[in-house]
This record gives sequence, structure tokens and C-alpha cells, in this order.
Amino acid sequence: MSDLAGADSGLLRKLQNLLDIEDIRNLRFQYSDYLDGNDIDLLDRVFAADAVVEVTIGAMRGLSEIKAGLAQAYKDFDRDGRNSYPFLHAVTNHSIKFLGPDLAEGHCYLIDFETASKPDPNPLLLLGLYRDKYQRLDGEWRITHSHLAVVWPSKG
Repeated sequence: MSDLAGADSGLLRKLQNLLDIEDIRNLRFQYSDYLDGNDIDLLDRVFAADAVVEVTIGAMRGLSEIKAGLAQAYKDFDRDGRNSYPFLHAVTNHSIKFLGPDLAEGHCYLIDFETASKPDPNPLLLLGLYRDKYQRLDGEWRITHSHLAVVWPSKG
């Protein structure tokens, strides 16, 4: 292991960039875990207080509205009353672009599975693309805006 004390500023900048990318990527992983596991109260670790989230049910503005909307979605999909993972959000292909030292934007793919019983045996609920904006607030990255574009099933 090399000593970073003698590292040049370019290397340290690259290292910080990688750490920031990992922190931002983890926001989507945490979101999936908190939503799927019905830990809605932990979403303040993912979203800024004034975040906007646009999903299939419409736009939610601010943490209170986001938590209420996602708690309702959880109830709607927990058709078996298991209180455990009625859906599984798998996120992949995360791409992040920095707009400044404390601002970034990115997107990732969503593969959304349903685990609750339903007439259709296909476990796939939807395929989507999250387009997010991120900001470092008080030293922590948060999602400030999120838009889910559903690519399957298509409407029409």
C-alpha cells in the first residue's frame, strides 16, 4: 500500500471522485433496500428534505410526501400481507456525471420484480430508468430530484 501523504493533488482528486461516485451509487442501493424492506422512515438518508420524486403515481415533493407516497405503494403491493418485500428493486448500469464539487447527475436502470402473489405469473413489474440529480448537503450526498421513466411495459 502506498503512502498517500506524498501523493499529488491529481491523484487525491481522482480518489475523492471515486469515493463520491460510490457514495452516490449507494443512495440508489439504500433506496431499494429501505423501500423493499418497508423501512420508509430511513429515506431521509437518501433524499434531501426538499427533494422531488416523479414516479408512475405522479410527483411527490418533500420528504413527508415522498415517505407517505412510498408507504402507500408498499401497502398497495403487499397483497399477501407479509410485511416483507412485496417487490424487489434491482438497480444497475449506474452512470454519474459531476457538475461541480457538490453537484452531480446520473441515471441507472431499474429492474422491478413483484414477489406478492398475482394472477400473472411473470415476476417482472417494470423496467425503468431513474434519472437523478444529487447534491452534497452537510457533507453527505442526497438525491434532490428523481424521475422514473418506465420503458416496459410501454403505454399505448
